[in-house]
Amino acid sequence: MRKILVLGCLGALSLALLQSAMAGDFEIVARDKLDYPATALIPRDATVHQRTLTRTAHAHWGLDAPVATMAAQIHQESRWHVGARSPVGAEGLAQFMPATSEWFARINPQDLTTAQPFNPAWSMRALVLYDAWNYKRIVARDNCNRWSFTLSAYNGGLGWVQRDQALASASGADGLVYSAVAPFNAGRSAASISENRHYVTTIIQRWQPLYEQAGWGRGVCYEF
Repeated sequence: MRKILVLGCLGALSLALLQSAMAGDFEIVARDKLDYPATALIPRDATVHQRTLTRTAHAHWGLDAPVATMAAQIHQESRWHVGARSPVGAEGLAQFMPATSEWFARINPQDLTTAQPFNPAWSMRALVLYDAWNYKRIVARDNCNRWSFTLSAYNGGLGWVQRDQALASASGADGLVYSAVAPFNAGRSAASISENRHYVTTIIQRWQPLYEQAGWGRGVCYEF
């Protein structure tokens, strides 16, 4: 009997696959029930860049840098495809928009010089630094919540995070706790807010554990 590795909800499986499973052709099991190495689920391209990402993260965040979280972030952004380009124009491993690449290189001339989004070393350095840039400007209850807001800011912009926090606080919710702020939307489209919340959850709860198990170092929390 073949086994199917289920990472997400069963709704992602095709009807034909479910019918085959019910007929006994397959066995569907949860990921945490399988004796399946995490490294098998990580793109091979990722291992090429592991040392560079680790060194860069340690250089800018210290030895306790959550490398597994940043690796999970790159996984979500580009699946480690150096030449990735999104339909809206985001580029490289870190999926910076061209205008963001230019702006961020301009305010970090010593570390980033000119914008080079398709250079993997530059892209990883930009991601690490942009996470730090957001993290320093976010106020949260603890490191776990601060990182959740940081990921949200990377995806959707720091301004939106701060507006959502302000709206949550004005509504009586705890604006310093990500889970309390997540239901609030200060003005983004339904599609944008849905993508943003999914981004944070997927990185922390789905991809981050794989990179921790594969020896990429520590991540941040799993519950927020």
